[in-house]
Amino acid sequence: MTMKYILGSTAACLVLATSAYAETPATAWTDLNLRAGPNTTYPIVSVIPATQSVMVDGCLEAANWCRVTYDGVSGWASGDYLTAMVEQPIVVHRERLAVKTVTYDETADAAVGGGVAGAVAGAVVGGPVGALVGAAIGASTAAAVTPPETITTYVRSNPLDPIYLDGEVVVGAGVPEPVILTEVPDSDYYYAYINGLPVLIERATRRVVYIVR
Repeated sequence: MTMKYILGSTAACLVLATSAYAETPATAWTDLNLRAGPNTTYPIVSVIPATQSVMVDGCLEAANWCRVTYDGVSGWASGDYLTAMVEQPIVVHRERLAVKTVTYDETADAAVGGGVAGAVAGAVVGGPVGALVGAAIGASTAAAVTPPETITTYVRSNPLDPIYLDGEVVVGAGVPEPVILTEVPDSDYYYAYINGLPVLIERATRRVVYIVR
């Protein structure tokens, strides 16, 4: 039996101008991972800081992952956290616009690293190390915190089995109840290793409040 969970709620989609086949400038509205492939199982090649611009070459037809370039580095970013101008600075679903469709050739992009074997399409909770648990990480609704160094040191020094969720890790993402979290002693936080990153999670809300990079 497979189970699929939602991590937070997706509230924004990539907005692209109607000039479909030209590169389009877009802005990350939160710190956003730039990955080697269009999935959270691929390695992170860079981080796009919040409010920074990228050039969007196009997006996959079947998923909101877009091929972008930031500061000379090319990779894939979640379109749920990119916005662009469409006459006015409004956010609409990319499917309603003429957006260039691109494909992903894993062989051609092998130089930047491959992902975890298999698609992030769901897995039995409590499965093997690195089990894939489908999810969709959405809008940021929690403020970032700056935890004491003792907490981040503890998280780095006590790694956990990785969990992979279908959606990008950002501050404010909510972690579904079936995902088992580990307490950080003498603090208000849980932590987990999600999509290749250790994250701090507020106990009261189960939302990501800090990404340990």
